[in-house]
Amino acid sequence: MAGTVQIDKLLETVVREGCSDLHITTKQPPVVRLHGRLHRLDTKVLDAEDTVLLMKSITPERNQQELQEVGTTDFGFAYGDKARFRVSVFKQRGHIAMVLRQIPNEKLTLEQVGLPPVVRDLLTRPRGLMLVTGPTGSGKSTTLAAMINWINENMDHHIITLEDPIEFYHDHKRSTVNQREIGVDVPSFQEGLRRALRQDPDVILVGEMRDLETIEAAITAAETGHLVFGTLHTTGAQGTVDRIIDVFPTNQQEQIRTQLSVGIIAIISQTLVPRKPRGRVAAIELLVVTPAIANLIREGKTFRINSAIQTGRKYGMQLMDDALFNLWKSGLCEEKEVLIKAVQPGDLKARIEAAKRGELVEDEEEEEFEEE
Repeated sequence: MAGTVQIDKLLETVVREGCSDLHITTKQPPVVRLHGRLHRLDTKVLDAEDTVLLMKSITPERNQQELQEVGTTDFGFAYGDKARFRVSVFKQRGHIAMVLRQIPNEKLTLEQVGLPPVVRDLLTRPRGLMLVTGPTGSGKSTTLAAMINWINENMDHHIITLEDPIEFYHDHKRSTVNQREIGVDVPSFQEGLRRALRQDPDVILVGEMRDLETIEAAITAAETGHLVFGTLHTTGAQGTVDRIIDVFPTNQQEQIRTQLSVGIIAIISQTLVPRKPRGRVAAIELLVVTPAIANLIREGKTFRINSAIQTGRKYGMQLMDDALFNLWKSGLCEEKEVLIKAVQPGDLKARIEAAKRGELVEDEEEEEFEEE
């Protein structure tokens, strides 16, 4: 019984304090992540027996079995109606360890996530592939939930999500939302995608585009008249396009470039930055695929995507370092925090120094050099 009592207390703390994660492992007290920093809780040091009890108090039978067989298991679970958690249980040094990520109950609006207004127009497109990318823990799930929620509230669509595990629960609003969990409702992303095409969807969300087959199926779905959302653990729009193409064998790459140039409509790349005085805020890079950018993808000139984003500001595009600069300029984030996340920290630092001296010239003249 000790296990359940204790896990309730721990989860209560996590929810009350607004922590993003709870870490449980042997030889130290439970640890929480708050505003991006780790803190040890002022409780007893956990031994092997404690971690097993805590694990058993929340882990479904099916997952306990998977833990025994493969040494790790993931699942989602609800803590009453207060919060949901995404849980990863794993073995380390022969003992049990767990990480619980809190999934907030409230879905944020597009504005709260910090998405540029142009995203709303993209969500009304009848087809195409929209990618949300960034490292683990950069808020991709929150952004996707906000976009799905906007469609759900504003359009009468059939939305199918494939998630591992399901994070945000969506009620049916104007749309019908069916959420399928990998390993529970369907064996794999690839299988789920293949089946989804027979389920009359307007919108398909693919939790993770992990392998060639899933990426291929997602591109095909986008071509055949569906709006497809996917995530990748890549940084930056330019790197994302390269990464997708590199997954394929050399003899298929040209064909994939052509398919991507037609199918992809936008890439949102994001990272979370500590906010003053507390909390975190997303810095967002946005690539909107214009005919000029589609040409760059088709011709394999992805190295020119970043400069195309810079000249494409009137389409609502922005580079990561511009987003970071604006977070600093508007007083939301400290200089050192934005520099840590910068793609080119040297350039960003020079720009911040120039702004402090009042020498910053806004790059209006760039608009002259429209894409050839």
